[in-house]
Amino acid sequence: MTPAEPRGDSPPVPDAAGSPTDPAPRAGAVATADDPPSAEPPAAETRAAGPTPATTPAAPVAARWRWTPRRRDLATYGLFLLAALWVTSRIWLDPAGRVASLYSSDPAQVQFFLAHSVRVVLHGEFPFYTDQFNYPDGVNLMANTAILALGIPMVPVTLLFGPAVSFVVLVTLGLAGTAAAWYRVLSRHVVRNRTAAAVGGWFCGFSPAMLSHASWHPNIISQFLLPFIVWRVLVITRSRRPVLDGALLALLVTVQAFINEEILLFTAMACGVFLIAMLVQRPGLWSSAWRPLGVALAVCTGLAGALLAYPLYVQFAGPMAYHGLSDAVRDYGNDIAAFFAPGSPTLGGNQRANINLAPNYSEENAFFGWSLSLIAVGIVFWLRREPIVRALAATGGFFAVLSLGERISWWDRELLTGPWELLVRVPLLDAVVPTRFGMITTVVIGVLLAFAVERLWSLRPAQPRPVRRLGIGVLTLALLPIAPLPLQVTSRPPVPKFITADRWREYVAPDQTLVPIPVPNMGSTHGMRWAASTNLDFKIPGGYFLAPRNGNTGDPGRFGGRPSGVGALLEDVATTGRTPKLDDRQRRRSLDELRHWRAALLVLPVGQQHAEPLRRTVEELVGPGRRELDVWVWDVRTLTAPTT
Repeated sequence: MTPAEPRGDSPPVPDAAGSPTDPAPRAGAVATADDPPSAEPPAAETRAAGPTPATTPAAPVAARWRWTPRRRDLATYGLFLLAALWVTSRIWLDPAGRVASLYSSDPAQVQFFLAHSVRVVLHGEFPFYTDQFNYPDGVNLMANTAILALGIPMVPVTLLFGPAVSFVVLVTLGLAGTAAAWYRVLSRHVVRNRTAAAVGGWFCGFSPAMLSHASWHPNIISQFLLPFIVWRVLVITRSRRPVLDGALLALLVTVQAFINEEILLFTAMACGVFLIAMLVQRPGLWSSAWRPLGVALAVCTGLAGALLAYPLYVQFAGPMAYHGLSDAVRDYGNDIAAFFAPGSPTLGGNQRANINLAPNYSEENAFFGWSLSLIAVGIVFWLRREPIVRALAATGGFFAVLSLGERISWWDRELLTGPWELLVRVPLLDAVVPTRFGMITTVVIGVLLAFAVERLWSLRPAQPRPVRRLGIGVLTLALLPIAPLPLQVTSRPPVPKFITADRWREYVAPDQTLVPIPVPNMGSTHGMRWAASTNLDFKIPGGYFLAPRNGNTGDPGRFGGRPSGVGALLEDVATTGRTPKLDDRQRRRSLDELRHWRAALLVLPVGQQHAEPLRRTVEELVGPGRRELDVWVWDVRTLTAPTT
């Protein structure tokens, strides 16, 4: 199972095209190592029973149901899907009215992007930039993970059921699909034992890190292409048709770029570190691997570069492009203790116990628990003679250290400067959230678990059965504390009937904006859900996104657009409930902003927190409003119309 040649006890490797070269199984036999023996009686016993009398009709022989490899695969995929439905079950009960607790901004942003995909398909809108929010500056979608590779296939679901349903579908399929993909690659190319592959796939798909991101980031948990990308990289090291293999890799890379570029970068880095670790141990592999590897990577780079050239140009040089992440997330790192605590959304997890061990509850990218962390080290020690295990250990350890960020800490106490301090300003790496490197370590542990289970299953009969049972028991106890639980949810206000009944269309023209109160921002994204529910038929100012500071293309990134005086004013009222005293200068500046936004209508839900102070504040700015259905509205077209 090395990049250039298989282990002596590894399954047959693929041919140049990557297809397995296993011999066909015997007729009626099951070609797996962990299947039970056949219970059919020997042929001699059948003959001893004597012939059937001629007067007695022969009884039909019922075909015995067999636990075939195909059925085993389907059962495993079904188990993963059931587990994903279990994890998302509380959201499924009311997709539009429930959202993950603690933070609701990211789901609203994803739903907005899903609605944008509808406009791309139905109206032919430009896919990589939009001014439907943060009007008039707009948002660079290539720099904001617009998940086009997920959103476009989901267009029928979004049209029929809405973006909230599409969101929970993506989360469910992301978890199940990632586990199934790793199971497929592990069972076909890494281990012979399907149970071992299922354990490895399970951990890769339902690890604490995946559960943490499941509440908010379907783009991050949709890793079902990554196992195939990794396998294609290993295949090309011994490929006989490197041009074809390079082209296949390029297509996978291109699609993944439109799911999540950061995870794609992590995958490339992990493959590089793993291959280097293998070559350090067995330098002779380079002589046979460098030529096909070089040709295939050249083809992959050329083809993927051609397919992604324009989207990447828009991302790095197009309107509202930014360089580098916001300071608010650039130094996100794992605490060392995070590797030994169970994740919050797991059986043994505790949100209060995990305070300050991760940047926030959506970034718990380690949290393996003490038992699994020690067992992972024990597996490496047990199988240390195998080069692939040592290479995996080096890869997992390398990225575990990087995930600690710029400042290494233990239980929130800073110890020393981390190596990430040297890399944080490197181009491309300056757009990485370092804590997420822990997800590479997660995959490494999943593969190590698959190796360990396979070895336990392959113990020779002469060895005592208690050894196998003890190993299985230890693994069970290690995985039980991090078993997934349903995601914690909270209710969120429904989209106002004023929006769903299309009453807003009487006021807002295509080149004007509807202004939700408070103005959408990182902490208040309900207005983005309103727009998403109409498939972005109206524009809004503000929103939750990454953009260059002060709206200047090329500046460092920050959350949100240009600073807004009226936005900050209304957000303060929504938070505190205090009605400020306004002077004429503040009124004039607020009206200037509304004109800049080409505002046609201001909308305040009656059920909004601190709705009454907000209503009084808006009336001081633009005059009296009126109630329609479940909102207060202010028609400001006469105030914001351009002067001639």
